[in-house]
Amino acid sequence: MSDTNKNESSQQVEGTGFIAACKRLINKYPNLWEFIKFNVLSNISTITRFVAVWILTALFVHALQLTQPFSFLIFNYSKPSTNGLGGFLTFLIAEILAQAVNFVVQMKWVFKSDASFKSAAWKYAILAVIIVVCGLLLPGYVTTLCKGFGWNDAVSSTLASVVNTVLAVIISYPLLKWWIAPAKKDDKAEK
Repeated sequence: MSDTNKNESSQQVEGTGFIAACKRLINKYPNLWEFIKFNVLSNISTITRFVAVWILTALFVHALQLTQPFSFLIFNYSKPSTNGLGGFLTFLIAEILAQAVNFVVQMKWVFKSDASFKSAAWKYAILAVIIVVCGLLLPGYVTTLCKGFGWNDAVSSTLASVVNTVLAVIISYPLLKWWIAPAKKDDKAEK
């Protein structure tokens, strides 16, 4: 049997039913399946981000009252509606935790990369800095906008996290796929 026939026959899925149909679609559209896995498994880091934001907002803003205005370089948490230093610390720590979780999940489960940890880690660190800077820059504006609508801290912080999550997907998917964690060499040969 030729290599072409082997590849075609290994991708054929026998049977009927929902599972067989899903397997056929996955075989037919592997890039779409990868993007779906990327988004679904990104929810692990998204959940990490949301839980951290809720806990840290309660800690830094409400319990410790770290609401004094804070401004550093491009980060402006000087308006009361941004929750000040507490808001900045909340989003900084939440983003760092989310990105650490996301690195492992994407590298091992989605892209099944065989890139060395050392090689991928410094590249991911650059991506994480971009995402963290954006993640720290936007919440102050989003939170102010939400509070302008009369929404409370929990809703405002949650919406700011949603904005950060969407931005992280737009930035990180192409960089992870082609630069940081390309698929294993043998997986590339099969496609």
